[in-house]
Amino acid sequence: MRKQPTMSLVDGLVVGGGNARLERIDTLIDWSSLEQALTPRGTARTGRPAYPALMMLKILLLQSWYGLGDPEMEEALGDRLSFRRFVGLSLGEKVPDHSSLCRFRQSLQGQAEAVFAEVNRQLDAHGLILRRGTLIDATLIPAAVSEPPKQKGGGRSATDPDAAWTKRGAKATFGYKLHVAVDRDSQLVRAAQVTPANVNEVCIGHALVQGDEAAVWADKGYVGPAMRERLHAAKIKDRVQRRAARGRPLRRWEIVRNRLIGRVRGRVEGVFGALKRSYGLMRMRYYGLARNTAATLLTLTAWNLARAADRIA
Repeated sequence: MRKQPTMSLVDGLVVGGGNARLERIDTLIDWSSLEQALTPRGTARTGRPAYPALMMLKILLLQSWYGLGDPEMEEALGDRLSFRRFVGLSLGEKVPDHSSLCRFRQSLQGQAEAVFAEVNRQLDAHGLILRRGTLIDATLIPAAVSEPPKQKGGGRSATDPDAAWTKRGAKATFGYKLHVAVDRDSQLVRAAQVTPANVNEVCIGHALVQGDEAAVWADKGYVGPAMRERLHAAKIKDRVQRRAARGRPLRRWEIVRNRLIGRVRGRVEGVFGALKRSYGLMRMRYYGLARNTAATLLTLTAWNLARAADRIA
């Protein structure tokens, strides 16, 4: 049996406890459409009723915005009126416990991509995705497990076999790589993929091109025939930095071009910085590619909603 949120007379009489950003987000999204992207939970005729999936999703979004773990989120829902209003939890209702939040998060595997896509569809309908350019880049995120010993060929973890070693410059990292396509002007993330850290950017970049943008900006790690052909086929301006080859140094105009592209492409570093500093992506929290992909897409959904709310403020 599925539990339905109900607001009591007492809720209607309580004044205050507002949160302007949460209120903007709440009115920005058609939550009923988003709810259809979630698989129904707790449909059994007997047993304890489950909390609505949409309520639980909103709670996970709150966790991303406020950097709260499951026990801290349970406590915050107990005494923050703005949080209860946002998720649709009446003052008389019991707060979902931290184990319920953990189980729901695990159930989102396979659904997080649909949630991310639906939110982006609605933000696009509001005219918030401008399409004047897409910034494509990737960042390394260390795994939640301890680093295994470095071995010839990399070295793997028995606890998290999907994570991998890679080296960037003089630093080696064990974990995953987040590849993103960011709208140049709004800084909304339009597409994302999570891979083991040793997957090269050139293998993923062309798949992140949306096809409707005016230009694509990327560093020289994306130079390759797949990206070149994708941009040419869609008649998208190529703003990928040039790379020197053996026996062929960059010409002066190519160096200048790279520098100009870098000034625009560098904006994506601000997105990565905010995601790591304020949204918990300094390190992966879970084991396995599937769980980390679902959690990361949910984090990016929260980022997009917050960015959109700030732009319409």
